[in-house]
Order: sequence, then C-alpha cells, then structure tokens
Amino acid sequence: MKHAFRTMIAAAVIGIAGACGAAAEPLKVGFAAEPYPPFASPDAGGKWEGWEVEFMQAMCKQAKLECVITPVAWDGIIPALTSKKIDMIVGSMSITPERLKTIDFSDKYYNTPTGVIGPKSEKFAATPEGLKGKTIGVQVATIHQDYANKYFGGAGATVKEYQTQDEANADLAAGRLDAVQADAIALDAFLKSDQGKQCCDLKGNVKDDPEILGAGVGVGLRKGETELKNKINAAIKAIRADGTYDAFSKKYFDFDVYGG
Repeated sequence: MKHAFRTMIAAAVIGIAGACGAAAEPLKVGFAAEPYPPFASPDAGGKWEGWEVEFMQAMCKQAKLECVITPVAWDGIIPALTSKKIDMIVGSMSITPERLKTIDFSDKYYNTPTGVIGPKSEKFAATPEGLKGKTIGVQVATIHQDYANKYFGGAGATVKEYQTQDEANADLAAGRLDAVQADAIALDAFLKSDQGKQCCDLKGNVKDDPEILGAGVGVGLRKGETELKNKINAAIKAIRADGTYDAFSKKYFDFDVYGG
C-alpha cells in the first residue's frame, strides 16, 4: 500500500510539473532569417534588434505572453506556421487575400506605401512607362515580387529576384540594377545609409493595388486560434492607446508608420 501511495504521489508531482512546463513554454515568433532593417536584423553577437523586434516585445508583454524569436527563411515562413514549427509570424507580412486563404492575421500594426528607388543620375517615375526597358530588383516571395511581375514585367521591364532585400540594394548601388521596389520604410533606411546616400534616391511610390499589396501588415496566425488572435489584437490596441507604440517608433522613424 505504501508503494502504491508513493506511486500515486510521484505521478501527481510529474503531472503537475508537466502541466507547469507546458504552461511556461514560450511562443515561437517567426522572424525572417534574412536581415530586413530597420525592422529586424541580428547584430554582430546574434542578438535581434529593430523596430519590429521592439513591437513584438511590447505586444507580448502587454498580452502577458512569453515569446522567443525564431528565425525562419522567408520563403518557408508560412509553411513553418501551418506545420506548427512556429506559433506566429512577425515579419512585415502584408495582409493579402491570397495569404488569407492559408493563414489568419491580427489587426494591422503598421501600413506604409510601396516605393521604387534608383540611381540619382537617372530620372524616371515609379510607373510601368517609367520602368519600361529597365531591370528592377525585388525580394523573392514578397508582395513586391508579385506587384512588379504584374505591372512592370508585363510592360517591358525585367524583374530580377533576390533572396534578401540587402542583396537587391547592393546590386543597385553597384550599378547592376536600374531600380528596386520594396516597402517605403525599408527603402528609406537604405537611402539614409552611407551606401544609399551616395548612389540612389526615391523615384516615387507605386500605384496602390490592395489585392496584391494588402491592407497593412499584421501578425500571421494559424486559422482557428481565436484566443491567441484576440489577445494579440487587444495588445496592439493597448500599446497604441498608452503611447508605448509611438515611443519606440520615434526611435526609428520621423513619420507615422501606423498609416490610415
């Protein structure tokens, strides 16, 4: 009987420990492994920093969620979410009708235009006519690739794909591209860098297409995870209302990144 009683106690302790361990397990937040300044990049020591890192930290703190950054190659980040290798995506992912077929999203947490940059010595507009005959660089598996293929590739431009935004920017600076399309914030960060200041300027923002460019950027979530979605939406609303969002945003931008 003593052995049976001890066994029961041991089983209970293991059960409690297991339950506590499960409750304490952090949520894996998928970030694109490729650097994407000023949103998220690892420093020399491997520590992640940037606007989106601070957003994630503030959001998780407000929602009382323990979160850990989990780098995933951008072109595999949605499959990583649906296969439960990560629990959410915080990676400047636009809320588009096509993506909503596979995953869900939180409310938007920022929304900025899409721009085109090119050499200072060249004058052209961010239009199909302006880019005709030019080679434009885009990051693979992004809304910018889809947009450029639809509007510029079909109008006489050559669309060249890159694994990272940094690679596209570097080729533009080296004269191997005529233009680059990306999020206006990411392009602004490049244009303010030493390399960007020397070579390039903004040619303009592209004409909006919500079907491709989406309705802002949201946290990517698995379909059906309503409780987590509600917590995240409430947290985004709260950090917007109490000034936290504006406080860390001002460290990176001199304009409103939340958008209309």
